[in-house]
Amino acid sequence: MKRCLVIPDSFKGTMTSIEVCSIMSAEILKHFPDCDIISVPIADGGEGTVDCFLKALEGVKIPIRVKGPFFEEIDAFYGIIGKTAIIEMAAVVGLDKGKGELNPAKATTYGVGQLIADAVKKGCTDIILGLGGSCTNDAGAGAAAALGTKFYNSEKETFVPTGGTLGSVKYIDISETEKILRGCRLTVMCDVDNPLFGKSGAAYVFAPQKGADAEMVKMLDEQLYLFSKTIQSSLNIDISKRKGAGAAGGMGAGAEAFLGADMKKGIDMILDVIHFEDIVKDCDMIFTGEGKIDTQSLGGKVVIGISNRAKLMNVPVIAVVGEIGGGIDPAYDMGVSAIFSTNHRAVPYEVAKKECRKNLSMAMDNILRLIALSN
Repeated sequence: MKRCLVIPDSFKGTMTSIEVCSIMSAEILKHFPDCDIISVPIADGGEGTVDCFLKALEGVKIPIRVKGPFFEEIDAFYGIIGKTAIIEMAAVVGLDKGKGELNPAKATTYGVGQLIADAVKKGCTDIILGLGGSCTNDAGAGAAAALGTKFYNSEKETFVPTGGTLGSVKYIDISETEKILRGCRLTVMCDVDNPLFGKSGAAYVFAPQKGADAEMVKMLDEQLYLFSKTIQSSLNIDISKRKGAGAAGGMGAGAEAFLGADMKKGIDMILDVIHFEDIVKDCDMIFTGEGKIDTQSLGGKVVIGISNRAKLMNVPVIAVVGEIGGGIDPAYDMGVSAIFSTNHRAVPYEVAKKECRKNLSMAMDNILRLIALSN
């Protein structure tokens, strides 16, 4: 093996994609010391997206103070590469940003809009917004408000809606936001297809992990439904059934309706940015991975997104994952050559978490021993 690409996602809750790259690369060099390794850590929109872009491409991280999920002042950041800004929602409204509080009825994306506004002021004309890992359910209303959008209630008063007050919005004016973003292109990185509301929508699927009980979930879903009706009447945009509209508490819907954003699969966008086909053309092997591969992964997450493209170039793909779920046989028709689990014995998650780095090294060692035999 003379040349390979190491391009994993994070193993959520255990290892960042940068750590996984380091461990995989170290094991490869033990068995193939002359191998030219291209290392590209991946994050498809959630936590770590900015760092992954900045590691793969030259850029700078911009520190900034913005409003947190409950309107408190917090430290956040985004990345700039040339005239492109890379923003991850998790840096502002991640599940860990509420200082121990989780309440999607009151949380806001206002700080996300502040990041976008700052990037525009600094001359960025391309904004890449990574969705994922948010504690919000406000359909991006807060972010839009920070960028000048006016939300009016029945008394014709303006206010900043949150997940629990979206239904109080009776009219929306995005004219100021359009002025601020004129000349800018916004692209949203999203790896889910959930609609805005309904049983597979933002509230029912994602709000429970954000602190919502069954009663709150029902209320939040109703608020999203009412909000979609107001968006349609005010802006003549029907986002009710758009794929990905329910991502990040409905931020997918708000980004399109208020910010004029286009939506792309996170992994596809990253592969375009790093010129994947140019990198891979001389590679003998691709090593990728993620915390768990299951039927959800088949929808186009990191492993499958990479494999789909690698298949067209006849480059084998080895996926090393923490857990292998059921129903993943179609992955082999999508370009995955083989899938290996890092867990060599059945143990509780808390135990596996402590052993994850050693287990990844061991799994890679065994895989590479097998590859060496065939060379």
